[in-house]
Order: sequence, then C-alpha cells, then structure tokens
Amino acid sequence: MATYLNMAQILVSLALVFAVLFQVKGGGLGGVFGSPETVFRTRRGIEKTLLQFTLVLIVLFVVVSVLSVRLHTAA
Repeated sequence: MATYLNMAQILVSLALVFAVLFQVKGGGLGGVFGSPETVFRTRRGIEKTLLQFTLVLIVLFVVVSVLSVRLHTAA
C-alpha cells in the first residue's frame, strides 16, 4: 500500500509541477520598460480550466501526502 501511495504522490507532484509551469504570467518584460500591467482581467477558457486543474492537483497532493504520513507512522 505504501508503494502505491508513494507512486501516486510522485505522479501527482509531477503533474502539479507541469500545471504550475503552464500557467500564463502577466506582464512579462513590459514592466521593465515602464508599462506594468495594471488592468484586472478574469481568467477565461483554458486559463480558467488550468487554474481549476491546478487547484484539484493541490488538494489531491495534500490528501495523498497526509495518507502517506499516517500509513508510515502507523506501521
């Protein structure tokens, strides 16, 4: 059981890393040249879906981590 939890934690962590890296950053180099992005805009389409997927992965990672710790301390 511990092996499956460890493998699940590794897979979820890799998916979480890639989901965070695919997030779009606002502004870019515009702030360096004096035009910072001060306009508020909502996330739409793929950005919103990617944000929700990232949040689900965060919750899943925390759940798997807690289960893994409880399993290791019980043994």
